Amino acid sequence: MSDSGARISMFALQRLAPRLRAHRPALVGAGICLLLSTAIGLAFPLIVRYLMDAAFGEGDPALLGAIALGLLGLFVLQGVFNFGETYWLGATGERVVTQLRDELFSRLVGLSPGFHAGRTSGELTSRLASDCSTLQQIMGHQIAELVRQVLFLIGAVILLTLLHWQLMLTTLTVAPVVVLAGFALGRLLRRRSTEVQDRLAAAHAVADEAFGQIEVVQGFVREEWEAARYRAGIAAALEAALSRAVVRAVLFGVLTVVAFGGIVAVLWQGGRLVLAAQITAGQLVSFLLYAFSVAAAIMALASLWGSYQEAQGAARRVFDLLDRDSEITDPETPESLAGAGPPEIAFTGVSFRYGEDEPWALEGIEATIAPGEVVALVGPSGAGKTTFASLIPRFWDPTEGSVRVRGTDVRACGVADLRSRIGIVPQDHPLFAGTIGENIVYGRPDADQWAIEAAAEAAHAREFIERLPDGYDTRVGERGVRLSGGQRQRIAIARVLLKEPEILILDEATSGLDAESEALVEEALQLASAGRTTVIIAHRLRTVRRAHRLFVLDRGRLVDSGPHDALIDRCELYARLYQGQQLG
Repeated sequence: MSDSGARISMFALQRLAPRLRAHRPALVGAGICLLLSTAIGLAFPLIVRYLMDAAFGEGDPALLGAIALGLLGLFVLQGVFNFGETYWLGATGERVVTQLRDELFSRLVGLSPGFHAGRTSGELTSRLASDCSTLQQIMGHQIAELVRQVLFLIGAVILLTLLHWQLMLTTLTVAPVVVLAGFALGRLLRRRSTEVQDRLAAAHAVADEAFGQIEVVQGFVREEWEAARYRAGIAAALEAALSRAVVRAVLFGVLTVVAFGGIVAVLWQGGRLVLAAQITAGQLVSFLLYAFSVAAAIMALASLWGSYQEAQGAARRVFDLLDRDSEITDPETPESLAGAGPPEIAFTGVSFRYGEDEPWALEGIEATIAPGEVVALVGPSGAGKTTFASLIPRFWDPTEGSVRVRGTDVRACGVADLRSRIGIVPQDHPLFAGTIGENIVYGRPDADQWAIEAAAEAAHAREFIERLPDGYDTRVGERGVRLSGGQRQRIAIARVLLKEPEILILDEATSGLDAESEALVEEALQLASAGRTTVIIAHRLRTVRRAHRLFVLDRGRLVDSGPHDALIDRCELYARLYQGQQLG
């Protein structure tokens, strides 16, 4: 193999090795057990030699019984050593993979929305589950087995040389063929395995999407279509897996023929030596056992190499994610946003696009939102309203220009400091699959029950919560599916109120609510925005009327701004949207 190939082949071990250093005591213990167990395994053929000679040569029953009992005692010891090795390595592998999953999840939730926009949740959960499990097999089994087989190979070759060097040379003639087959087919196996994992991740993504939108799927009677999509995904994975199975079968078929063909040659040559009285039958049996050990070690190493190549793809996917830096990062010396009262927000020459080849989502925005002011963003679909709002908490950074809060560029302050001052009520008001109380307290975990109930009351949620049998301990189901849209929205508002943010971003979602729920949610939203600098992505006329000013966006540009009455008279686009009641 080339140097480049060698570097690639060692990638997984190189990245896992630093994580194993903290578990040195367990690894040392496992290593000692492994060495002792291997030593017993290597001693077995020598003992069998004396057992055979005692049975067929000397005919000594007492010696035969003593050797047999000695072998039994050795195997009991080997069992103890195997237990220690297996436990310590298995426990270490589980601990390291648990830490790896923890780090990977922490990395993924810290990456910017731009990263997640290009990935499906099914793909990412596949990295956390199947890819990490593949790496656990390397640490919990394959490394130990690799060391064991290397020791067996070296020890058996040394002992074979001491017993009869000519027979040893016959045994090793098969080694180059086995090694070359292992390398050549192992690299192909790695590519096939990576393809299988990628196709399985794509299939999992289809399933995850269908489960997350189950009401839409069933409402449009698309169960069979979704099942067909998933079926096509797993069929593609099956096709790749069958191709991998062919490569693996060819590998082991070649290894079996070559390795045991070498043993046949040794048996033939050794038999002739026994007939010539140059070695005893016990020596031949002992030699054959060592020859089997060499063949088995070579085959096991080739098998481990194939498995390791399969793990290469998993290691690359996992560590590529761990090595990925978020596009949204803290500066080396963050500036503080501390101050009294609601802050001012200023957009200065802001232009933004989602990719270099993408059209401008915002272009040349100049706007200032005064402290405590309520601004509603209006405009046709695709005008840039959501993008405008998402730049304030730094879900994205401007391509050009700057967004400032209290006069400080948001890129110059800490992300956590900035976002801790902002409350967001998204349009689809998603909840977590816990209890109502857990969802409300999400943004302020140290809040007491009195504060939780006060926030729920301010959001007009307390009345329906207390009517539920389990009250605040009621489980809402995935994404809050067990609650109505208005109830979910009011819990989302209570969550923000409990956080007590200085800036509020509201993406209204009242159009699908009944009149009573809409009135309650509107009242809760109005209360939530009091005394806070508020940006509302407006969809309803009621919101427009209570906003201090409106920003009219069209094709990424701020075409006008001002109060409702002034815009009705001077802004043709706004007047048309208002009269058609199509504000977003």
